[in-house]
Amino acid sequence: MKTTDTPPPADTPPPGTPPVTGTVTAPTTAPRKPAPPAEQSRGGGVLNVFSHGVLVIWALLVTLPLLWAVMTSFKDDRSIFTSPWALPDTLHFENWSRAWTQAHMSDYFLNTLLVVAGSLFGTLLLGSMAAYVLARFEFPGNRFVYYLFIGGMSFPIILALVPLFFVMKNVGLLNTFHGLILVYIAYSLPFTVFFLTSFFRTLPTSIAEAALIDGASHTRTFFQVMLPMAKPGLISVGIFNFLGQWNQYLLPTVLNTDADHKVLSQGLVQLAVSQGYKGDWSGLFAGLVMAMLPVLAAYIIFQRQVVAGLTAGALK
Repeated sequence: MKTTDTPPPADTPPPGTPPVTGTVTAPTTAPRKPAPPAEQSRGGGVLNVFSHGVLVIWALLVTLPLLWAVMTSFKDDRSIFTSPWALPDTLHFENWSRAWTQAHMSDYFLNTLLVVAGSLFGTLLLGSMAAYVLARFEFPGNRFVYYLFIGGMSFPIILALVPLFFVMKNVGLLNTFHGLILVYIAYSLPFTVFFLTSFFRTLPTSIAEAALIDGASHTRTFFQVMLPMAKPGLISVGIFNFLGQWNQYLLPTVLNTDADHKVLSQGLVQLAVSQGYKGDWSGLFAGLVMAMLPVLAAYIIFQRQVVAGLTAGALK
């Protein structure tokens, strides 16, 4: 006779297993449910409203004084004091022509353009070369030289004005354009090297190695391969240096006392002082707007490159 074995029930323990005296119960704690989408959207909405409100307030604090200065530059002196917040009845373009010719703002503008162009070119050239060597080559004293540049950022320039004056006087560079250009370059190099060193470290080394394998020298690799790749960083640090050098007042006041070599910041002070009791406030505001326009134009034109250069170091 053929028999079939029937398996024991699932809840029946196999033979030889001691009986279970206790009862096993499943955990009754339910998993924590995520917050409803309505609560999440409400919290994110409050944060967005707060952040946008802060940005709007900050934008008003920055733009309103600029717009007021531009508006005031087209008023006459009487309207400036009687209705300072009202729009000008008529546009007085003679304020700009008077500031440009009679106040010699054209000469100050040309001097500033010459000095800043030369110092900006020298700062970017020397700073990029030094930063590339510090970022790509290992040699004894690499970190020491790098930290010397970092220490230069923390050294206040006001402490070096007196010895710097006598050094410039002894070498015959006082009251000269090229002397002021050299001082601007030395003043801007620490920040430029610090910024570009971090930027050059993010660039891929395989491209430079491929150029060296193809027979390019280190000089050609730097100028034709690595420097074009560092264009966003160069534009970003160039904007910062341009802003600092264009608005520099302390260094030219001490090192550039010749009336024919004064820069724009000195010219604005000279315009305010030379007014005396005349009170040519309309011409003063016109000169002030003339000094602001190049900086505003640089930010508007290169704003995308500035943001790209500042964020490129975070991506590797």
